[in-house]
Amino acid sequence: MRERNGLDAADIRILSAVQKHGQLSKSKLAEIVNLSPTPCLARLTRLRAAGFIRGYHADIALERVVDVTRVVVTVSLTHHRKTDFDRFENHIKTVDEITTCVATGGGIDYVMTVVAPSLSAFQELMDDLLSADLAIDRYMTYFATRLIKAEQPNLAKLSAHRTR
Repeated sequence: MRERNGLDAADIRILSAVQKHGQLSKSKLAEIVNLSPTPCLARLTRLRAAGFIRGYHADIALERVVDVTRVVVTVSLTHHRKTDFDRFENHIKTVDEITTCVATGGGIDYVMTVVAPSLSAFQELMDDLLSADLAIDRYMTYFATRLIKAEQPNLAKLSAHRTR
């Protein structure tokens, strides 16, 4: 049975395996998803070409490499025009220290996660954002003391829920 987006159960298994394990050999991926290698590779190639796979990333144990300051920041803009949102979002995409930024509805406009080498580096980043003419009305900071969980959602579970 194909989903609305053209994916079937085998496609979801392939995407789930790639999400969990990253790049795999053709035979290992085929074994995990219970397909023969050639059709499995053809499906993977199709999924890549269709834009379902954006890339492959390593999950680095950042805390073992370097000490960092992780800060969750909520941001509200002064105005709520499309041009204001576009200007803010385009600028945020250029700032390496901002690792996630989610637009929200309700009392605040954005929730961001910032990873900086120190508290003073974080404050410099915020000072730069405030002076960049991004129409930031106010922001609140929440300093993370421990990272409890940071994972991608379970694709197979989400997909199974959608088809019910």
